Formats: sequence, C-alpha cells, structure tokens
Amino acid sequence: MSQPGDMAAFVRIVESGGLAPAARDLGVTPSAMSKQLARLEARLGVRLLTRTTRRIALTPEGETYLARARDILAMVEAAEQDVTAGRGQPGGLLRVNTGTAFARHRLIPLLPDFFARYPGITLDLGVTDRQVDLVGDQLDVLLRTGPLGDSALLARRLAAGRRMVCAAPAYLDRRGRPTAPEDLLAHDCLVLRGQARLTAWPFRGAAGLQTLTVRGVATTDSAEALRDMALAGLGIIRVSGFIVARDIAEGRLVPLLEAEHVSEEVPVWAVTAPGRHRLPRVQAFVEFLAARAAAW
Repeated sequence: MSQPGDMAAFVRIVESGGLAPAARDLGVTPSAMSKQLARLEARLGVRLLTRTTRRIALTPEGETYLARARDILAMVEAAEQDVTAGRGQPGGLLRVNTGTAFARHRLIPLLPDFFARYPGITLDLGVTDRQVDLVGDQLDVLLRTGPLGDSALLARRLAAGRRMVCAAPAYLDRRGRPTAPEDLLAHDCLVLRGQARLTAWPFRGAAGLQTLTVRGVATTDSAEALRDMALAGLGIIRVSGFIVARDIAEGRLVPLLEAEHVSEEVPVWAVTAPGRHRLPRVQAFVEFLAARAAAW
C-alpha cells in the first residue's frame, strides 16, 4: 500500500478503536490490516500503538503522528474537492459540535435552510457544554460563545451578543426584586458549574465598577438547564441574551438591574483545524452561518 494509504489505514485503526473494525471499514482482513500497520511502524522506526487483546493505545510517537496524519489527509481531501468542485455542490459528512443553548436557539432553526441549499451534506451534530477536543474528536467545526484560549486552531468570529440578568416573575414575587447590585448577595443566583468567571457578575455603581461573587441553591453544566431553572422560579441567572430573548419578550422572565449591569461582549466563534478549514463542506457551513449571523 502507498504511504498515504498506510497513513489512512493507521488513522482508521485509531478512530474505529481496533484492527478488526478498521478492517471491516476498509474491506480487508484483520491480518492484512495488522501487516499494514507493521510495515508503517517499520518504515518509521517507531512503535505507534500498543496493542492488547482488548484495546489499543497510542504511544507518544503515535499521538504525534496521528495529529499530523489527520492534517495531511484533510489537506488531501480538500485538494481533491477543490479540483472536482465544479462538478457540483459540496457534499459529505460534516461533524459539528456546539453548546446546548446555541444549538437550540441559533443553529437548529437554521438547519432546514442549510440542507435545502446543500442537499449533498449530511450532519453529525454533537451538543455539549463541556470542553471538547476539536482534533481528537474528529470534528470539522466547533461553535462556541465567549472568549477562546490561545491555540493553533483557526477561529472565525461570526457575531457578538450581550449577557442579561433576569429571573421569573414567580421568583421575584416570592423573594422580592433586587433594586441594587448588592441585593443579589441575599438572592439565589444560579451559575454554570466549573465556569469561575461566570460567577463574578460586574455592575456599575456610585463607587465605580464592582464585581459580585454570587451563589445560589443550584449549579449546572448546561446553559439551557440554567434557563429552565430560572423559568421554574429557582433563582436569578446571567446568560447570553439570545438564550432568554424570547422568554423576556413573552414575559416568562424579567430583566433585572439593567442600568447597573455591565454586559461584556459575548462573541460567537466558528473554530476549525488547519487543513480541514479548506474542505468545501466546511467552508459552505461557516459561510452560511456568517451570512445568517448578521440578523442575530
């Protein structure tokens, strides 16, 4: 097998979790797959995988080779699709991950229009508020809100919003409405677990900018669950405006301390890995979102 073929076989072994499932995917025997891997390791002069009867694990050299192999194979795929792009629209499987609130309130409502425009693209959508590994999880696009850490990944800013402090009328009837930022210290303020920066709520008062560290009866790892808790009357939340805009417009939630609240900008990002950003299906998806983001 050619060197690119060996590389692709190695990546398939890792992604499928073993020689046998990789062999089924590629239509060869497990022994043939094992020989390909052995030839690749012999040519490189290093061990890429450790294998037992139950599992495989990457060696440090294997982790390095896997990351580079994925980049190279993505660039090969992008080059081939560039050459054949004139034959039709982008196609193939698009792997996207985003947070729960963004998926529900922004992304999913746009999908019918996206599929109508690009019928050749299929979508594998992962939805979680936990941190994910764009490269390790084989994703094409990661959609996230808020600040991004430094990395070698490529990030395109799609839009920006603001945070809002709000609560349900039932909660305010029971506990009273805060009239000054300091009142929040006596209220149940619900926050995202593990997001320390989101427990510090900034306000502007007579003494200037102040930051209050709030607490409440519950935390969660989901922004959408945070909204549901507020709707249930459990406490006060501070979230991106797009999550609660409709609830506020229809009276299910009430904005609080609007004059005093300091709402930092909340950017929305489309993050891709080098190499994969040139795939036509990835470009089509990101450009589609960028065009729609103007109305957010």
